Amino acid sequence: MSYAVHALEVLALIFVLVLGFAVALIVAFYILDKTQAGDAIRRNYPVIGRFRGLFTKLGEFFRQYFFAMDREEMPFNRAQRDWVYHAGKGKGNTVAFGSTRNLSIPGTPIFVNACFPPLDDQCATTEPMVIGPTAAVPYRAKSIFNISGMSYGAISRPAVEALSRGAARAGIWLNTGEGGLSPFHLKGGCDIVYQIGTAKYGVRDAEGNLDDERLRDVGANPHVKMFELKLAQGAKPGKGGILPGAKVNAEIAEIRGIPEGEDSISPNRHREIDGFDDLLNMIAHIRAVTGKPVGFKTVIGSSDAWIEFFEMINLREDDCAPDFICVDGGEGGTGAAPMPLIDLVGMPIREALPRMVDLRDRHGLKDRIRIIASGKLVNPSDVAWALCAGADFVTSARGFMFSLGCIQALKCNRNTCPTGITTHDPRLQGGLVVEDKYLKVANYAKSVIGEVETIAHSVGVTEPRLMRRRHVRIVQADGSSVPFNKTRPSYNAGTPM
Repeated sequence: MSYAVHALEVLALIFVLVLGFAVALIVAFYILDKTQAGDAIRRNYPVIGRFRGLFTKLGEFFRQYFFAMDREEMPFNRAQRDWVYHAGKGKGNTVAFGSTRNLSIPGTPIFVNACFPPLDDQCATTEPMVIGPTAAVPYRAKSIFNISGMSYGAISRPAVEALSRGAARAGIWLNTGEGGLSPFHLKGGCDIVYQIGTAKYGVRDAEGNLDDERLRDVGANPHVKMFELKLAQGAKPGKGGILPGAKVNAEIAEIRGIPEGEDSISPNRHREIDGFDDLLNMIAHIRAVTGKPVGFKTVIGSSDAWIEFFEMINLREDDCAPDFICVDGGEGGTGAAPMPLIDLVGMPIREALPRMVDLRDRHGLKDRIRIIASGKLVNPSDVAWALCAGADFVTSARGFMFSLGCIQALKCNRNTCPTGITTHDPRLQGGLVVEDKYLKVANYAKSVIGEVETIAHSVGVTEPRLMRRRHVRIVQADGSSVPFNKTRPSYNAGTPM
């Protein structure tokens, strides 16, 4: 009995202490809130006003897991993410009881199934396509779907390694992003596209100019198949990146060719390129030094501005054409960027891609220049639409981030990514197990390609690159759908295809 009484006395004392601490904390918060000048809500409603900030932060979590419907979230909804997660596990993506997609939303693609599609034994997988036929070492690209640029530094070591190994297993290429070629990109032995950003990381001299010796060394690597000159990306067209000195450790400094511990600010464009003539000269120079195919990545603000570019290619006597053009949508990408640039600058991929394809074809360069589409294309329907629009290849960054386990926590710019993908915190990186994730990367790529082939067979062609704009209808504002080749006719729409 005495033990019970003693326990009650201890519990009562603890209760009093906790209550006293809570009262003291409330008083302290009250004084702090009444005396601070930065937040009017907390000053007028001390203590209680703090819950507004708390609920604002928690609202993101509750909307994602409890309140938002499968097709409501942005930038990627739950249905899109779940498809990638299931594909990464190698599981079937069949569903029951009908589609949950609202097919009356303007812009929705609806594929035109054939009355008599080809039989299973009449179908074929997508054939490889040669990029850079006039380069000393052309690239025979095997896959229609590949990994877009994500720099080592922007994403973590285990993330890069998992992407490299997954790309090799799936037979797809991996773009380095503008941060240079790290040992982790080479871990899997996959095909590499080396991206040269405005700071020219990895191929620069001390002043930030292109260093031909470094460029030649990179080009000599047998895994590096192509070079991509980045003019602009969807997240921040017209603005260069900033790498804080705190992130520039010895390893990053060595890979990028910059001083250790110092801020590295990328120019907002290539200083040597003041116009289209300079761009063509740069492309020809990199191809001559490396012997590899060279293209560029850009965001379109107006297709009219690019007419001069294609006319110049045809007027010049030398072989100055880029081997490929990667068209990125203005919908924003994986990196951190000012909201006005993410939200309001650059054409969306759904408008930009067909415009660039039509310009290329109108100037007779269809067989010379390959078009790569990039920008929020993560599911088979996205990829199939891009091929119908005229793309030769599709690349994705965020789709492959989802395959690595990204939960769209929207903390890519804070070094606190809970899945270890965009953080350099060793503890958080520990959650990304390369041996598991590289298989999911490969499974995701194979699933996308396989289901795009299924869509192609459904519309009546034997392989995806034979799909045309007439094979997809686009939902209009009144809920009806119109053939894509009616709203956006191809340059050669009048000829048999």
